[in-house]
Amino acid sequence: MKIVRLPLARLTTLGVGGEAEVWTVETLADLVQATQAPYRVLGNGSNLLVSDAGVAERVIRLSGEFAEWNPDLSGWVGAGALVPSLLQASARLGLSGLEGLHGVPAQVGGAVKMNAGTRFGEMADALEAVELFHDGRLHHYRPSELGFRYRHSELPEGSIVTRVKLKLTPSSEEAVRAKIALVDAARKGQPKKKSAGCAFKNPPGDSAGRLIDVKGLKGTTVGKAMISLEHGNFLVNLGGATAAEMYALIRKVQAVLPLEVEWEIWGEIAPAEAEVSR
Repeated sequence: MKIVRLPLARLTTLGVGGEAEVWTVETLADLVQATQAPYRVLGNGSNLLVSDAGVAERVIRLSGEFAEWNPDLSGWVGAGALVPSLLQASARLGLSGLEGLHGVPAQVGGAVKMNAGTRFGEMADALEAVELFHDGRLHHYRPSELGFRYRHSELPEGSIVTRVKLKLTPSSEEAVRAKIALVDAARKGQPKKKSAGCAFKNPPGDSAGRLIDVKGLKGTTVGKAMISLEHGNFLVNLGGATAAEMYALIRKVQAVLPLEVEWEIWGEIAPAEAEVSR
């Protein structure tokens, strides 16, 4: 186990966030020790906005046995495994079920918690079983017991996803890669600058990005934070943006559209007072 204090900006795809004590755990014994005080769990940091002040709780990252998986994708898959790596392995093996997660840069645990996905499929679709750590021990669940719905799960309070079993269907490499290409084609308009993925959940029957575009908000900036010109549902870091600036953009959108934030937000954030420009 490794314990170090560092800025969480280094561990998030948005590149924003203050300091915290980070515990990288490799075994169940490590995890038991790390959870003896208030904690948060950090996956790949791809759907997260962290306060500029950081967080007081321990931040747990899963490694070691919690990131292991069999090359043939049989058996248990560690929650610290990267979804893109699993998807590529499934394509080589001709196993279908993960294609809808193409472009999701998450670890398995984070993807389970938020039921990550695209309009082509979500994490819950690919699950046979989920292992959670809570109450000091490991528990196994069927997906139907965990309340999965659009970008949401109902995991027990304070639980940590440790491993999953995948539900994949034999297919062919060509067929799986064709499905991946279909999903990839739908992502062509997404920005390449630092972001945390889609900032808002799509309302029923519509697209948050389309609504933001219609309101003329694309290109709006607060300091070094901007609503992407390529896709209205992406807030991007132009370089050196703060959490306060990012949150100011969220509030700017919510002032004119009743959209629910998709990002997880850690810590208290007050919107920046910086001038809003277009």
